[in-house]
Amino acid sequence: MDRPEPTSASRGGDGPPGRRPVQPAQPVQPPAQEKKQRRRWPIGKILLLLLVAWIVFLIAVPLWAWSKIEKVDADPAGARPASQPGTTYLLVGSDSRKGLSKKEKRRLGAGGVGDVGQRTDTIMLLHTGSGPSMLLSIPRDSLVDIPGHGTTKINAAFAYGGPKLLVKTIEQNTGIRVDHYVEIGFGGFVNSVDAVGGITICPTQRMKDRRANLNIKKGCQEVDGVTALGYSRSRHVSRYGDIDRARHQREVVSAIGSEVKSPWTFINPVRYFRVNDAATSSLVISKGTGPIALAKFGLAMTRVNGKNGLTCAMPIADQAIHWDKQRALALIKYIKTDSTGDIPKRLCTPTGLPGVNN
Repeated sequence: MDRPEPTSASRGGDGPPGRRPVQPAQPVQPPAQEKKQRRRWPIGKILLLLLVAWIVFLIAVPLWAWSKIEKVDADPAGARPASQPGTTYLLVGSDSRKGLSKKEKRRLGAGGVGDVGQRTDTIMLLHTGSGPSMLLSIPRDSLVDIPGHGTTKINAAFAYGGPKLLVKTIEQNTGIRVDHYVEIGFGGFVNSVDAVGGITICPTQRMKDRRANLNIKKGCQEVDGVTALGYSRSRHVSRYGDIDRARHQREVVSAIGSEVKSPWTFINPVRYFRVNDAATSSLVISKGTGPIALAKFGLAMTRVNGKNGLTCAMPIADQAIHWDKQRALALIKYIKTDSTGDIPKRLCTPTGLPGVNN
């Protein structure tokens, strides 16, 4: 007996009769994603942005450093020399230990004095104007008249009355108008040398001075800030004592200036920051000294040891130390009239002594 053919219902796959079979869902293909193209900045635009950022950095760092500087009233009361052509700065290196830890004081051989310095290891006049920039050192043991205190060593003026009395003493003994006052302590001095990666000094003899924490050989050599400070302070092992110390100070200051003006200072951001930070870390200036005047001071300091600069010692008569009035007045006249380019070599000597040029 033949079996009946199974109906669609009995097959179970086509659904009830009269209805269209359901087609299986087809997978939905996502639309093709467009490849994102990266926006490329033109090289010129990138370089321009870097240049702007660099200029901002070069301006911002000195402004930040300026905010750290201590300002003091250094203008003395009473009669003062009239305004003179050019600009004269009084540069003082004090024995201030401000900001130094006990460990740093031992490292510098600078212990035993409080935070506020009361003595000056360095006294210099920097004149800048129409002629060559001139750095004139005044031996700190120079015997001069200090107003109200009689004749004694010039650095005592700083101990007796601070910047005001020192400015007044220099003005009354030289007739030179001091326009700006700049003081730097031990810490700033050392940091400035280290910030430029050291300097070259050329001692003419071996120097071993325990009091200045110094032990160096004869001849030109690279030194760090601590050694440079000792070299600037030493006077007990050299032939001319305080006269040689003043000469070493000019040598070190000039060497720092030469290193600062190197293009590497402005190309290397780390060095540029360190130089600005070091230069202002222990700096004290007169209240009337603005950013532009200080910038001119820094620029002039980079020029004193070259073709467009002079480094001289105050003319003295002996190692006592008495100024040679005739020669000193002649040299001072060139400064007061802003005629540094006309100073004869016999008046601008390393020692200040007549006939002694080395």
